[in-house]
Amino acid sequence: MNLGKPELMGAAEQAMSAEQFTDGWTDRQKIALTCRSLFDAGHDSGLAGQISARQAHGTFLTQRLGLGFDEITDANLLLVDEDLRVLEGDGMANPANRFHSWIYRARPDVECIVHTHPLHAAALSMLEVPLQVAQMDMTPLYDDCAFLPLWPGVPVGNEEGEIISAALGEKRAILLAHHGQLVVGGTIEEACALAHLIERAAQLQLLAMSAGEIKPLPPGLAKEAHDWTSLPKRNEANFGYYARRVLRRHPDVFEA
Repeated sequence: MNLGKPELMGAAEQAMSAEQFTDGWTDRQKIALTCRSLFDAGHDSGLAGQISARQAHGTFLTQRLGLGFDEITDANLLLVDEDLRVLEGDGMANPANRFHSWIYRARPDVECIVHTHPLHAAALSMLEVPLQVAQMDMTPLYDDCAFLPLWPGVPVGNEEGEIISAALGEKRAILLAHHGQLVVGGTIEEACALAHLIERAAQLQLLAMSAGEIKPLPPGLAKEAHDWTSLPKRNEANFGYYARRVLRRHPDVFEA
């Protein structure tokens, strides 16, 4: 009870490092779990949106064009190269996945990309205003969400890949005007957690804007919270919770 906050935070981080929050799922299983959990969280918009996870030799896993997020399983994913040629699996990749290749090229630290058009993030994007992070739970996105104010059109060309990857820069999230959201992570778990957060943050911002002026967080405390809530073990814990909900609600997510 006599320890200071830095010592307590350090002790908690050390204790978390020994915890096991996930069940050793494969990348395919984690992508399927992410798709189902985001569907349940309102990220569905017909067939819009993609998730991908980097694999070896310039390839990545992604979903098949024509399947909704609620239909994704570990077995129906595609392995594609950066030109979206299918190397494993049946069907074709979404042509809009092209800008994923540009992000992977620009960001060797990125292992997973989640792009969706959820209701509140899409609504906020229509106002051409950046995401404002002013609530504790949303601090993983504090000073970590870029904004692309211009809509480049349907993102199936290399031009859109250049524009989106440049606008994202070194951040982990971006709000795309008149479009939707995109998050990246060093793990699938991290990208999944950020995708859930950015839609929640957009919903909170719209509610707060309708009631008055949003007040900013103290920068020092917000940065401290960003770093604390972005710890890998916290991402694993969040993902474990989302995964357990999916497994209860969607017993077909893994194909035998």
